[in-house]
Amino acid sequence: MVYLLLGLLIFLGTHSLRIVADDWRSHAVARIGLWPWKALYGLASLAGFALIVRGFAQARLAPVVLWTPPVAMRHLAALLTLVAFVLFVAAYVPANALKARLRHPLILSVKVWALAHLLANGQLVHLLLFGAFLLWAILDFRAARRRDRRNPPAPLPGSAAGTVATVLAGIAAWAGFALWGHQHLIGVAPLAG
Repeated sequence: MVYLLLGLLIFLGTHSLRIVADDWRSHAVARIGLWPWKALYGLASLAGFALIVRGFAQARLAPVVLWTPPVAMRHLAALLTLVAFVLFVAAYVPANALKARLRHPLILSVKVWALAHLLANGQLVHLLLFGAFLLWAILDFRAARRRDRRNPPAPLPGSAAGTVATVLAGIAAWAGFALWGHQHLIGVAPLAG
């Protein structure tokens, strides 16, 4: 569990600089340059992610069950992760109405993904991992919206074609991950049974 907690601290800590120290982050980027900042940020993020993966795998070997979610929660989680995948794709597909309207679909994707996994899993390791990501996403979205109010961003374009492409790509990515990727990468078939 130590690796998981350390990984969460490093990964979410680096991703929380805009929440807790936005001015410091801006000064650091100005001082060392954008690309060196991105390199350091990326290395810290990768180190944190590696620790999360290792810690999660270790903690799953000796599970601490806190509650047993009803089977219906797995179905709700599948639906919510579909939404999370569409929101994730919306962050990257240009000219889609979801990004134009929501402004921060990637953070919303993390919120929905984490909530879905909290609903469907009742072990301590899941509570720590997904609870930490949900809390981070709530705080990060609030900080992003505060920045938007302080410095209103330019309107984003949104087209029907971009929106349809976003939704279809999100559904395809979700289907591939739900039917194949989750089992092979995580060891759990979320749509089985």
